[in-house]
Amino acid sequence: MAPAPISPQIVDVAAPTKHEIALPKLARDRLEKAGIDLSQGYPYTPARPLYLDDVYNIRNDEREYVDAGSRADREKKALFGAAKKVIHLTKHIGTEIVGLQLKDLTNQQRDELALLIAERSVVFFRDQDLSPQKQRELGDYYGEVEIHPQVSHVPGVPGITVIWPALSALERPANFRQPGGASRWHSDLVHERQPAGITHLHNDTVPSVGGDTLWASGYAAYEKLSPGFRKIIDGRTAIYRSAHGYLDRKKPEAGPKFVEREHPLVRTHPATGWKALWVNRAMTDRIVGLDRAESDVILGYLFDVYEKNPDIQVRFRWTPGTSALWDNRITIHNASWDYEGTEPRHGTRVTSLAEKPYFDPTSPTRREGLGILGPDEIKELEAHAEALRL
Repeated sequence: MAPAPISPQIVDVAAPTKHEIALPKLARDRLEKAGIDLSQGYPYTPARPLYLDDVYNIRNDEREYVDAGSRADREKKALFGAAKKVIHLTKHIGTEIVGLQLKDLTNQQRDELALLIAERSVVFFRDQDLSPQKQRELGDYYGEVEIHPQVSHVPGVPGITVIWPALSALERPANFRQPGGASRWHSDLVHERQPAGITHLHNDTVPSVGGDTLWASGYAAYEKLSPGFRKIIDGRTAIYRSAHGYLDRKKPEAGPKFVEREHPLVRTHPATGWKALWVNRAMTDRIVGLDRAESDVILGYLFDVYEKNPDIQVRFRWTPGTSALWDNRITIHNASWDYEGTEPRHGTRVTSLAEKPYFDPTSPTRREGLGILGPDEIKELEAHAEALRL
């Protein structure tokens, strides 16, 4: 299959890397059952853009977006009523739905699932009979599907990214001391004009031991901050950059540069109306309007709050045929590489782009919205409000 750029706007491209890696059996069985043509090789790798301006222009226009969760029944009767069991994995983040097939959800159930993801941050479904085509269909329902200029796709199903660590290791070798790129806390596609909303990863092949993924709650990370500190970052913006670098067409000799966008540090989720801390160590570069040293101190603290509080995190043990759907607007995640590449892992991922991030100063925190503030939190908020009035 001849490589082509992902956008007709791109003229100057780099040829994709060739490989000869055997596809894991469970992955091959799933893809063949779905009618995916593997005769021209797998995966399909588009020719990658070389220049920064090409990447900026791929999705540089504002697009209309309506969050599916905003249409949902708050009680989620259609979704919960059809499930065999609903299991909340931790107090603050993570829910597993038992007994439903994602491919069979009605639109009402899809809306309610979007709201559940917005409330619980990440939702899991095991034992899924899910083709890449059905995965793409659900992604389209939740927003414009992102087609990434740097990664491989399932042949014939653009926007279904192949997550195959053995393939990634050909370009970025991993080892115990320096694990793969996904093995650090991050959120997807923060450099987009309208960044990622719901991401859906389906793993058909997983290690027998290890390879868990962790998620942390941006709602809870924000709530860990004192009311006074929240006021320091509320309404402030930062520069978020791409994971991949590109050349400046006018000065290619200057070396790789990143796509950069300015977004709020704290954002409001359109379906829940709750505030969430929206930073990640991998791609939040600097706070606008502060000196670099000042920015580094504040961001370093925010990264630590997000990453180092296990009570606001969930660690999920995969089994073959499991799907995870999470909201990048309110989470960061980290893929553990503790299996060290000794067993195959393969999955497919689709990401639906959401709204341009915004901050509503009148929006509540999650705990305020749910009415679960403790006595100490209420006193702290009242004391801070009184101090502001004086």
